[in-house]
Amino acid sequence: MFKGQTIWVTGASSGIGEALAYEFASLGAKLILSARREAELERVKAACETMGAMADDVLILPLDVTDEGAIASVTKAAHGFTGRIDMLINNAGISQRSLCIDTDMATYRRLFEVDVFGQIALTKEVLPIMLEQKSGHMVVTASVAGKIGVSQRTGYCAAKHAMMGFFDALRAEVSKSGLHVTTITPGFIRTNIATHALKGDGSEFGKVDKNIAGGMDVKKCAKVIMKGLSKRQKEIPVGEGSEMKALWVKRFFPNTLFKMVEKMG
Repeated sequence: MFKGQTIWVTGASSGIGEALAYEFASLGAKLILSARREAELERVKAACETMGAMADDVLILPLDVTDEGAIASVTKAAHGFTGRIDMLINNAGISQRSLCIDTDMATYRRLFEVDVFGQIALTKEVLPIMLEQKSGHMVVTASVAGKIGVSQRTGYCAAKHAMMGFFDALRAEVSKSGLHVTTITPGFIRTNIATHALKGDGSEFGKVDKNIAGGMDVKKCAKVIMKGLSKRQKEIPVGEGSEMKALWVKRFFPNTLFKMVEKMG
């Protein structure tokens, strides 16, 4: 169903965004790839071409989602690529590895600028395009951390909870306008998210933690997401560890879940 559709993926230079780009390329979609690192986007584009994508069907648009002043012009360029945007996948984001007591307010603000306000700003620019088309699919990569609070992720959990709330509310607003909204809820996926996570002082964590190292393969994760997107699922949980069971426990036995995460530290 994605053949010929124009799909815009942010955070496309690595991890889930990169893996999704390859899936869409193999299905004949027209791709817009955004992230801060242009050289990495060029690498992803070249890989998309090996999967059958034509060079003219993949547009690279470097973007820092915290640069609100650039979002309007980048969106205009994205829209001009094919004259429409069928799907926006808000996938840019950073994580955290620090206790609240050790975390600077500047670090909390950085997490929210990237994981919340950057996503909202881009969504607001694309939304009028989709409303005019009377069709479109808004997608955000949230997290199990958007449902469950855990140690050393106070800022990250707060940001992802915010995104779950924002996109759930947006879904209610646009449901009668021909638009669809999907929140992706990954658990532990083998990506570089921990390596680039912020410590309390704002510096990079710089290593892979055991939960991420033992997580779901990112290619397998992308296939699960693609299946959900093809069905226009409102929420796509994806993962294969105990953190996915925690979603069920939180819903039906919240006190049990709170005790579990307290024991984890």
